[in-house]
Amino acid sequence: MSISSRFAVGIHILTLIEFNKEGITSSEFLASSVNTNPAVIRKLMGMLKKAGLIEVHPGIAGSKLAKELSEITLFDVYKAVNVVQEKELFSVHDNPNPECPVGRNIQNTIEPLFTAAQFAMEKVLGGVTLEDVVKDITTKENIC
Repeated sequence: MSISSRFAVGIHILTLIEFNKEGITSSEFLASSVNTNPAVIRKLMGMLKKAGLIEVHPGIAGSKLAKELSEITLFDVYKAVNVVQEKELFSVHDNPNPECPVGRNIQNTIEPLFTAAQFAMEKVLGGVTLEDVVKDITTKENIC
C-alpha cells in the first residue's frame, strides 16, 4: 500500500466507523467498503488505536471513535498512519556530482522549499476535522 493510500484508507476507516456507529464495525465490514483485505484494515486500525483515535475491543467485532469528530483532524490521521516523518515528505536524491554547479547546490536549494511545502500541507490537514469529512459526505448523500 502506498503512503498516500494508507492515509486515505485511515480517513475512510474513521469515517465509516462514525457512519456505522449503531452497527457492528468489523475489519471485514470496513474492508468491504475500502475494497481491500481485512488484514490491511486490522493493521491500520492498530495504528489508529495506538494514536488514540479509535477503541477496539478484541473478540468483539466492533470499534468506535475514541474522540469526538470535531477533535480528530486529518493531520492526526496523517501522523497516526505513519505517512512520513518530519521534513521527509519529499526525498532528495543522494550523492549528486559535487563537480557540477547544479549537483553541488541542488540539495541546499530545494530542501528548504520541500520543507515549506510539507509544513503548508500539514497545516491545511490540521484545519480539517473528521466532522468536516462526515458533513461533506452526508451532504453529498442527501443530494444524490
